[in-house]
Amino acid sequence: MVPSARGIYYAFTDWDGLDPEVSFVGLDNFTDMTGDPDAVRAIWHTPLIAVSITVVQNVIGLLLALGVNSAIKTRNILRVFLFAPAVITPIVTAYLWRNLLGPDGAVNSALSAVGLGSWQQTWLGDPDLALWAVVGVIVWQFAGYSMVIFLAGLQSVPKEIHEAAAIDGAGPVRRFWSVTRPLLAPAITINLMLSIIGGIKLFDQVYALTGGGPGHATDTISTLIYKNAFTLGEFGYSIALAVVLTVIVAVASTGQYVVLSRNERAAS
Repeated sequence: MVPSARGIYYAFTDWDGLDPEVSFVGLDNFTDMTGDPDAVRAIWHTPLIAVSITVVQNVIGLLLALGVNSAIKTRNILRVFLFAPAVITPIVTAYLWRNLLGPDGAVNSALSAVGLGSWQQTWLGDPDLALWAVVGVIVWQFAGYSMVIFLAGLQSVPKEIHEAAAIDGAGPVRRFWSVTRPLLAPAITINLMLSIIGGIKLFDQVYALTGGGPGHATDTISTLIYKNAFTLGEFGYSIALAVVLTVIVAVASTGQYVVLSRNERAAS
């Protein structure tokens, strides 16, 4: 609590990170954000990335969980392979994909090899594509993580309930929506909470993949905090950005938890 309180105090100063003498500047750092196009862009990118990751990652994770929860013989091997990316260090994953998505990387080479050369792109160098390339890398790494949580929820659903619903004439879609989905409410809450918080705080993969570029096309609040603090020496301004990030995380996680908890109670 003490470091947090000191950090909040420095958000209202012009501290440069080294000088023991600081001047109180009030709300100037927060006011400057509204006129800083880089900060405005980063604040917009942060929830955009977080929401995109949360939706896509959990949809894919749920589909994978439903697939490997079936009676296919290779389900245990598939679970291992699908979960494996989640245990790789994020920075390693980012460097791996930076090479794969490079102009002469494996992705463009594969497209050319199968006659889809017109689909080749500068995936991390195009301002219109770079943000979505980052989202794709995050989803690739952590969809298996969401899958495992959903799988645990699926395996806790009694088979007798599904059998009873099938006898009553419910098809696969109806059984999922009316039987499985309500019982998956705790797993959905956990997955959405982890995804949204992780997406808002995202730093490692973005910085290793694009450094926030091209230009500032993929900057998030976290990457902007790092740049302003350790490149420009504007620690007071960076801490003000960190305070804004903390508020966003608190509001998003609390709001989401309240809504999902209400849905859990309604489902039970």
